[in-house]
Amino acid sequence: MRYHSLNKSAPESSFRNAVIRGLAPDKGLYFPNEIPKLPDSFFKDIHSLSHSEIAYEAIKSFVLPEIEEDELKRIVEETLSFEFPIVQLNDQISVLELFHGPTMAFKDVGARFMARCLGHFNQDNNEKVTVLVATSGDTGGAVANGFLGVKGVDVVILYPSGKVSEIQEKQLTTLGQNITALEVDGVFDDCQDMVKRAFLDTDLTDSIQLTSANSINVARWLPQMFYFLFAYKALYQKHKELVFSIPSGNFGNICAGMMAQQMGLPVKTFIASNNS
Repeated sequence: MRYHSLNKSAPESSFRNAVIRGLAPDKGLYFPNEIPKLPDSFFKDIHSLSHSEIAYEAIKSFVLPEIEEDELKRIVEETLSFEFPIVQLNDQISVLELFHGPTMAFKDVGARFMARCLGHFNQDNNEKVTVLVATSGDTGGAVANGFLGVKGVDVVILYPSGKVSEIQEKQLTTLGQNITALEVDGVFDDCQDMVKRAFLDTDLTDSIQLTSANSINVARWLPQMFYFLFAYKALYQKHKELVFSIPSGNFGNICAGMMAQQMGLPVKTFIASNNS
C-alpha cells in the first residue's frame, strides 16, 4: 500500500516512511491511497475468527509486504493481549469497553501497534527515532507503556502541570528506560504548540529523527478499526443495523470506524459525541 499526504503537495510514501515520519514534508497527514474491501465471506464467517485473526485480515492490505506476514501476525497478537468485552444495557444499547488494556485507555491498541511497527522498522537502523507526544493524560500513558523498552526509540512526553490525574502522572513519570516525561507550566494547548514548533524546526529535524504518536500517525489511528469489527462479531446476530456513538476529541477513533465501514463493515451510521 502507498500513502499520500492529505495536503496533496508531497511525494507518495511507503507505510514504513509514513510511520517513521508521522507527517508528510508538506505537513499533511499520510492517508492510504486505497481503501481495500474485505470479502463478504469475512463478515459471513466472522463468528468463527479470533480477535487476532479479524485484526490481521483488516490491517494486512495496509502493511504487507513491508512487514512480513508472520511478523505482522506477531505484532497483532501482542497488540491485542487483553479483552474487549461488550456490556448490554438494554435490548437496543450495548457498551464496548475499551479500558481493559495496560493503561486503561482506548489508545492502548493504537499505541501498542505503532510501537511494534516502529520497533520493527528501526531494528537494523543505527539512527534513533524520537517520538514526541503532547498529552492531557491518556495518550501519554498509552504511548509510554506501548513504547517502553523498544530498541532504537526514545519517547518524550509533554504534559501540563496539574492537569492530569495522579494515576496518569505516575504512568508517565515512573517507567524510566527510554521514556522521558516533561511537566510543562501551562495547559495542554501549550504542550501541543511546543510539539508543533519542534516539527517545524528544520535545525532540530535535520539532527534528530522526530515522529509523533498522537493520532496524526497512521499507525496510531488505523488499528483502532479493529474493535469496531469486534463489536460487529459480538452483535451482528442480534442487531441487523449497528449505530456507533463515539466519544470524540481529534476524531481519530471515529475515522478508524469509518474506515472499517468503507472496507465493508455494515454500519447504519456513526454519532460523533463530544463534551460541548
